[in-house]
Amino acid sequence: SCGPPCPAPAPAGGGGLRAELRAVHGLVLRDWLRLVADPTNTVLLLLQPLLFLLAFGGGLSALVPNSAVGGQYRAFLYPGILLMAVQAPAVSVGIRLITDRHSGIVREILVAPARRSTLLCGICLGGCVTATAQGAVLLALAPAGGLPYRPLPLLGLLAHLSLAALALTALALALAVRTRRPETFTTVLALTGAPLLFGSGALVPLSALPAWVTATAALNPLAYAADALRRTADPSAPAGVHWGAWQPPPALEAAVLLLTAVTALLWAARRFTRTESTV
Repeated sequence: SCGPPCPAPAPAGGGGLRAELRAVHGLVLRDWLRLVADPTNTVLLLLQPLLFLLAFGGGLSALVPNSAVGGQYRAFLYPGILLMAVQAPAVSVGIRLITDRHSGIVREILVAPARRSTLLCGICLGGCVTATAQGAVLLALAPAGGLPYRPLPLLGLLAHLSLAALALTALALALAVRTRRPETFTTVLALTGAPLLFGSGALVPLSALPAWVTATAALNPLAYAADALRRTADPSAPAGVHWGAWQPPPALEAAVLLLTAVTALLWAARRFTRTESTV
């Protein structure tokens, strides 16, 4: 069972673009219904970033000098907390794809009159929407993160959160289509998730980390997400990611996230089409 009732696939006679869009809509709606039907899981996923915000933002703000983060540590930490809030639900889409494959739900989804690549895009968009919605919950706590209620910065944060969720979901699916066992997927996440987060500058300034971590941040998609979120919340915040001596602007960092998402999704769609052809 997939939790809430799955929307019925489009009729076989629909055909064309309409059937493709209907399949995507059905998959997005399926994930949204799952989110609404299980609010407990949403609360549990938000507990960790909330604890980080309260414990680190409140306890360490007195220990971290303002000069080290270009302002109060709580304000520095808040964009990283937003990134944490979308990271867990985004990557969980990969686990769900693997378990759905084992339970036969993927077989049912493939009955829809749409290309397999379109179906994977629907799965990715569904994960992106639900992850963004969970991250947006923390935007209501903006004053606790040192950010006043101002419409433009909040809308900018929401846009960057959506891009971060899209990139993370696409990367999770790229890994999931090559993985057959949920245990293998969770092991890979355990080995890579925390290092990528802490090496992104989301919780600690990159300037305070070893030089090799700072150098590799340019290859870390989470670093672009954390940097874009932070500089959107506070345009005067120092840049974290550097390309040599140059600091890419937030708009370019957003473009890097979008390119990462598109590349990962195209690769995953190709593998999904090939590996699921026998289903």
